[in-house]
Amino acid sequence: MSKEAILNGIRRGLKRGPLPADQQAMLAGRLASHPRHLQPARAQLPRPQQVALFLRNVEKEFGTVERVPHAGAVPGAVADYLAAQNLAPKFVLAPNPELWAMPWSERPMLEFHSGRAEATDLVSVQHGFVGVAETGTLMLPAAPTRPTTLNLLPDTEIVVLKASGIVAGYEDAFDRLRAENQDALTGGFMPRNVMFVTGPSRSADIEQTLELGAHGPRRLHIILIDDDPAALPTDDQA
Repeated sequence: MSKEAILNGIRRGLKRGPLPADQQAMLAGRLASHPRHLQPARAQLPRPQQVALFLRNVEKEFGTVERVPHAGAVPGAVADYLAAQNLAPKFVLAPNPELWAMPWSERPMLEFHSGRAEATDLVSVQHGFVGVAETGTLMLPAAPTRPTTLNLLPDTEIVVLKASGIVAGYEDAFDRLRAENQDALTGGFMPRNVMFVTGPSRSADIEQTLELGAHGPRRLHIILIDDDPAALPTDDQA
């Protein structure tokens, strides 16, 4: 059932037709300028410190990070990480144009297929959408180019994230999500699924013993592409 059919049913139940033009304009203005929630000051930082906060929070939650200077360095970083973890050089790659454009052929030992993850896939390389500095969380909206199964099935998840994709808080992350999901038919829509990933999957339900990989990947590794000159480490951070 379409949204318009649902709304027409509500109007009939209320014995009311469409809103007058002035009320429609008032409602549209209110939706477009909804008030912002109070955001913690800890993430309202200059760009280098904001990125540094994101990285610290990732590592605090048992994730690992490697910074690379450009997208061309990603295949080498993936190969080096897999070797360091004593993992086979095999993975499933998100069907994302940005990832496809990377020079994977320069690392001929890497073996991968592109698409959704299957139960037999041990490693995934996912396209990162946004990183939230406030908590070190990844926002991973479902999309044909960003399958949700890559976040759940493999034992190890590698996420390729641009430094320009790191924002202060969740409100900023949703602003970017709304801006990406615009169309002429609805004006804006939400993806079918939006996952927030903070470190590897873990649980301490049994005797308060922390177990990694309880409901998803036991390893989360982020390869951060330094594509934002304003976010590069300052001298006192180097």
